Amino acid sequence: MHHPGPPRFEAVGSTVDLAPRDPDPAGAYQWRLADAPDRSVAELGDDPVEQFTPDKPGTYTVELDAPDGTHELTIRAFPASYAPPEPDPTKSGSGISGSGLRSGSGFQSGSGLRSGYASGSATTAAGYDSGGRPRVQLFARVEGDEIVFEAEPASAPSSDVPSENLDVEFHADDRDPLDTDELEVDGHEARASLDALGEYSRVHVVALGETFSVADTVGVAVGEDVEIERLNEPPEWGKEVTLYEVYVRTFTGGEAATFDAIADRLEYLAEMGVDCIWLSPVLQNDDFDHGYNITDFFSIADDLGTREEFEAFVDEAHDHGINVLFDLVLNHSAREHEYFKRAEDGDPEYRDWYEWDDPEEDVPATYFDWPYIANFNFDNLEVRRHLLDAVDEWAPVVDGFRCDMAWAVPTSFWKEVRDRVKSHDSEFLLLDETIPYIADFHELCFDVHFDTTLYHNLRQIGNGAADATAIHDAIDNRAETGFPDHAGFLLYIENHDETRYAEDCGRKQAFTAAGALFTLPGVPLLYAGQEIAEETRREKVEWEAADEELRDHYRSLIETRDAHPALGYEGDYEPVEVEASHGGVVAYARQAEGERVVVVLNFGPVAESVDVDADVDTTDLVSGEDVNAPAADVEVDDVVVLRA
Repeated sequence: MHHPGPPRFEAVGSTVDLAPRDPDPAGAYQWRLADAPDRSVAELGDDPVEQFTPDKPGTYTVELDAPDGTHELTIRAFPASYAPPEPDPTKSGSGISGSGLRSGSGFQSGSGLRSGYASGSATTAAGYDSGGRPRVQLFARVEGDEIVFEAEPASAPSSDVPSENLDVEFHADDRDPLDTDELEVDGHEARASLDALGEYSRVHVVALGETFSVADTVGVAVGEDVEIERLNEPPEWGKEVTLYEVYVRTFTGGEAATFDAIADRLEYLAEMGVDCIWLSPVLQNDDFDHGYNITDFFSIADDLGTREEFEAFVDEAHDHGINVLFDLVLNHSAREHEYFKRAEDGDPEYRDWYEWDDPEEDVPATYFDWPYIANFNFDNLEVRRHLLDAVDEWAPVVDGFRCDMAWAVPTSFWKEVRDRVKSHDSEFLLLDETIPYIADFHELCFDVHFDTTLYHNLRQIGNGAADATAIHDAIDNRAETGFPDHAGFLLYIENHDETRYAEDCGRKQAFTAAGALFTLPGVPLLYAGQEIAEETRREKVEWEAADEELRDHYRSLIETRDAHPALGYEGDYEPVEVEASHGGVVAYARQAEGERVVVVLNFGPVAESVDVDADVDTTDLVSGEDVNAPAADVEVDDVVVLRA
């Protein structure tokens, strides 16, 4: 079915990427504007992939004539004043400062890199003049022969507008039997007859304050029973997971990097408490060890093993209780890819597969002047078809995708990818690498997001450039930026793109940062060798030189997190006041399922006596030791977790 997907929510002046789904490159596609607000002069062109810019507030209906019929799509355009601010990718702390983004290779229209920017400031959360972006969650229940949709809007932390004063809008999905005008709306609730839903219908809601929220969506399947799905919730297994990044070509140390050799370490990872691994790319590439320059999207890299050996590795990981994330690279190919070689030679069949900075000199568009890759042209249906086929090739083999450079690919494409993989496996997990993070990417795109702000702030705290209370800023910033409360976040202090934390901040601080990873809200990530104080970033892991004390510390933290629901996905987060001799100490409470704990972190160079503004038991749940201090509430070396 070529329907372009769920309704779009934008501000006037923003660009909407329109493309048929599951495209047949040989098919005929034509867009037209069927309905628009008064005085609108917005237009659509004749290409199968179009960029549409609403020019007046209101509701637009666009139609797509496709080989399987005509499809409608609703675009709700809010006033331009409602638009969240444009992100600034060159801003300090974004992780891509000084990138030198050039005309012709900037962010693709429709990429979603339009809103929800988090500056990564170590001391303040990125805010809006309007007081932050509202959020919303949508729930549903059956009452008699009706379905009731209940929106729970929430103001941003810095907003003066009470949550109950926020307006909401409900929209039915153009793909489904239910029509928006069949929804009987009363404030934050909407009702519809179960009969109007047919076998399956989706409803979307947006909250409106000074800006508009990321939309939330509920799907309702009507059969013998009524099944309700909250479509933006992460899969259950992904909410409490401990993730480990395997850099495939150096993880095995001195052994040859093959799937068999990596499999030999699965038992070790399982004993550590790891229950999911993210593999760096395993497809054919141009022989750089990172593997991100892909030359064949359908073949396993020869140096790692065969397709059969890869599938056997995934099966063995499952036998150890470990799920597998596949690193999905869709923004670009290697310049060694056969299709780029043909494009470079002027082959008209492939020339339009790529974006070009300087067509006359055959210089492809890239980001950050990367010399060995070329950005795909997502306006080309052949490109979309090729990459969707690659998604279909690998999704049945693994448990999720870590999506490389997610910010550089149109959100319309990610929404299609999500629908494809979730239709076959509702528990498939999608993790985006987006720097800085973007709240819009939680709208029917991704389940879990790199917490780039927390990463940056933990670095700043560790090297003494910021007080430890910057952790509170990072957690607040998620809501301030507009992420709904159900969004998942990846907590990390290292990965293959970053230097080792202990090298930058010190071994003592690495113990404390480890405590942060396993006690803050989110999904903790360990990067290959992080738990043994590996010093190099991408070189062979020196397993024989392990820091056993640090490894034991990580094991204890993983066990503590797994044993206490308050530290998990459902656990609330609340700052707790402390008194200490320096700014490297911070405390916070976590609470869920009737359990409340207080976590105290000390990034200072030595143990610290800390007064905690909470009634706590002084037995540390991590070490099992009594940390009572004679002249204060508790003695904290790096991290303590206390019942409250």
